[in-house]
Amino acid sequence: MLQRIRAIVQQLKSLFWTGLERLTAFLLPLLARVLGEKKYSWLVGQVAMTIFFLRTKWRLIEAYYEAHVDRSSPYYRPIVTMWKVAGKVVMYVLIYLFVIETNVFWLTGEMPGVDELQNPKLSQASEIYSADGVLLGKYFAENRTPIRDYKLLSPYLVQALVATEDARFYEHTGIDFQAWAGVAVGLVKGGDRGGGSTISQQLAKNLFKTRTKKSFTKTGLFGYVPGLSKLIYKSKEWVTAIKLERFYTKDEIILWYLNTVDYGNNAYGIKVASKTYFNTSPDSLNIQEAAILVGLQKATTTYNPKRYEGKPLEQNRAWKRRNVVLAQMVKAGYVKKNAYDSLAKMPIELHSNEESPYDGTGNYFKVAIAKYLNEWAKANDMEIDLYRDGLKIYTTIDSRMQIHAEQAVESGMRSIQKTFDNHWTGQNPWVDEHGKEIPGFIDTVAKRTEYYKALVHKYPKNPDSVMHYMKNVKRKMWVYSRSTLGEEQMTMSAYDSIQYYKRFLQSGMMTLDPYTGHIKAWVGGLDFKYFKYDHVKQSRRQPGSTFKPFVYTAAIDGPKDLSPCYMMTDEPFELEVEEKGEKKIWRPSNADGTFSYSAMPIRRALAKSINSITARLTNEVGADTVMYYAQKMGIKSPLKAVPSIGLGSFDVSLYEMIGAYSAFVNEGIHVEPMIVQEIKDQNGKVLQRFDPVSYRVIKKESAQLVRSMLEGVVYEGGTGSSLLWNEGEVLLPTNNRYAPAFAAKTGTTSNHSDGWFIGMTHNLISGVWVGGDDRSIHFRTGALGEGSKTALPIYKRFMIKVVNDPLLANYKPVPFDKLDKRVVKKDFNCQSAYSTLPDSLQVSDSELDSLNSLLGSPSETPDTNQHSPQ
Repeated sequence: MLQRIRAIVQQLKSLFWTGLERLTAFLLPLLARVLGEKKYSWLVGQVAMTIFFLRTKWRLIEAYYEAHVDRSSPYYRPIVTMWKVAGKVVMYVLIYLFVIETNVFWLTGEMPGVDELQNPKLSQASEIYSADGVLLGKYFAENRTPIRDYKLLSPYLVQALVATEDARFYEHTGIDFQAWAGVAVGLVKGGDRGGGSTISQQLAKNLFKTRTKKSFTKTGLFGYVPGLSKLIYKSKEWVTAIKLERFYTKDEIILWYLNTVDYGNNAYGIKVASKTYFNTSPDSLNIQEAAILVGLQKATTTYNPKRYEGKPLEQNRAWKRRNVVLAQMVKAGYVKKNAYDSLAKMPIELHSNEESPYDGTGNYFKVAIAKYLNEWAKANDMEIDLYRDGLKIYTTIDSRMQIHAEQAVESGMRSIQKTFDNHWTGQNPWVDEHGKEIPGFIDTVAKRTEYYKALVHKYPKNPDSVMHYMKNVKRKMWVYSRSTLGEEQMTMSAYDSIQYYKRFLQSGMMTLDPYTGHIKAWVGGLDFKYFKYDHVKQSRRQPGSTFKPFVYTAAIDGPKDLSPCYMMTDEPFELEVEEKGEKKIWRPSNADGTFSYSAMPIRRALAKSINSITARLTNEVGADTVMYYAQKMGIKSPLKAVPSIGLGSFDVSLYEMIGAYSAFVNEGIHVEPMIVQEIKDQNGKVLQRFDPVSYRVIKKESAQLVRSMLEGVVYEGGTGSSLLWNEGEVLLPTNNRYAPAFAAKTGTTSNHSDGWFIGMTHNLISGVWVGGDDRSIHFRTGALGEGSKTALPIYKRFMIKVVNDPLLANYKPVPFDKLDKRVVKKDFNCQSAYSTLPDSLQVSDSELDSLNSLLGSPSETPDTNQHSPQ
């Protein structure tokens, strides 16, 4: 067999040299033709002289060798063999390192390049800041905030690290051969001498993920071979460690290393770890704390001090590991023996401050920011990763307003929820438009949950087992509390959980500066941890009467050119409509089901939210004109020019409604809502600044007139007059308590499924929506379910908090400018005091569905699988 192999090798050599000769014979004439005869002759002469020179020198070396080496010596053959072996070893090592460095034929995977070594990318959290400079939260997969200055490290920390991980760190150049010799001796003796990796090697592993890269280009072909893969990634770490020692000082390597380490409990890097375990900074760590964090690096679970809180010291492996590190510091000469004796007896004292991606305020707008920035980056052909790039994102949010808004929604919704639960005592709230419970409602929702689908997959032929686990198997789970703040633990089945969460009403709230477009507060729901669906921008619901200002704007600013004092009569209105070739009669009624049959200015009709007049005015102005103005002013959701459009029958978002209202305060200029002002990279370089986008949508006079009409909703006995009742008196301006400082509109949709309130002051617009995630879940009476009873109280709570906050004094309401007859040519002084009427869009669901079917696409609805058991 061996002879055959040798024959094959000889044959391959012969073929190689034959091929080389033929290739040379082919290339030489070609080279002569390219260079020309003169240059070619000179080149051939130079090659011949070089060969002659080398042969002469080689003969001299052979002569010297023969004169000084005794071939007959018994040591000759062993020495020659040893040199040959050594030469081959060196050659093979060089070839191996060349393959490792160059990744020839993709055998060993990529190595970090010079640019990566000089500018390594460290995954770190991106931070979100409010307009007033408060850190609102972070985006992170690895919660890391690197330290940039070695001087910000405690000397105890550096001493503990060097003593424990790499005692000769300041002596070697990346690889500690003495430590490897110790490892070899330990293995021979059967002991455990550790891995022998230096801090530089560990940095290479952490920084460039040499052991976790799984793609073919990163790992290489040999990386998938058991046993060989370990040698390859170790080799990469050796080579990279030597390069790091060339590019960085010892202090910089220690700093980089401490920034890369995983300390458990979602704490990456020494800065976050110091805060997580001891609520301090790295430069303030004492010797015991430093020893704990260094000891923790060996095994973040086994030696995690949080794991042993409250347990005896003899069971506390974190305490024992800390003492091992202290002993190593004694051995290295950093700590005296008597000091160690005292320190080793002391227990561990933690001051935990663990961070979560859900910490801080405004988790709903954090999701909105992430979506916006990803879309912006894609549109601008940029690649950003909020969870890796360490960006600094400066938002328009005011941290104080955000807190006030969250508290207003929290307290307001608990009050409303209590009323709702009492209202439906002993009954299920999911009912149709006739008040009858929807059969199989929870069953339908349950079948959409991932838990149900997993059970069906597990028991494909046994539906009884599926329902048994859904309905009968109960377990403890943390749920959002109905009665107390925060959460509580309850025992329930998956079915119970769905029923529990389906009884919740939801809410959304947003506040906007109408001049800059800056969003000051954004509350998308009750609690982001339990309810992920955002009711500010993601959700779209019928706006009801809050859509009516667009009808009156179209009447005043549009071709009809009406004034607020244009007279109309509150009487029945009907219109023939056609759907799929079938003619039907549409007869909208007022919320209380009656008509006054009295003539009134459209100013009062808007304040009283009278449906009959709004429907008639929509018909006179034209549904297409109403749609045109709504879209022009900022409504981007799909609309159709149908008769019911003026009563708010098409789904829109709270976000676009508030943006559209900005023109009423901003003298006819619409400003696009914006939430991000500036983005900086991790080094503080500005990547992008965002400027407001605004444009005129209606005439200044029209904006002033409609805003004045909306003042009547609050001050002229309109549907929002309760805003100033009782504790609402604090909202009255101090200098002129009876001058209008608010303009507003309430809204309620069919069956009281949606309650809206949008309030405006001279420099703030805030909107609130309240309703069930499913439209079938609602109050049964207008006395409880109107926007003035559900959404308005939340707005009122918010504005009272703003007015009482001395830091927000510039947002305290002041009276609007009075309309000047010398400037405003249309008649507007037609107001009187009248009783308050409900504001509901009292049109049946079937009628609205019939009209909305012209739209051709279903409205966006929330995922009902939010609350399935985990």
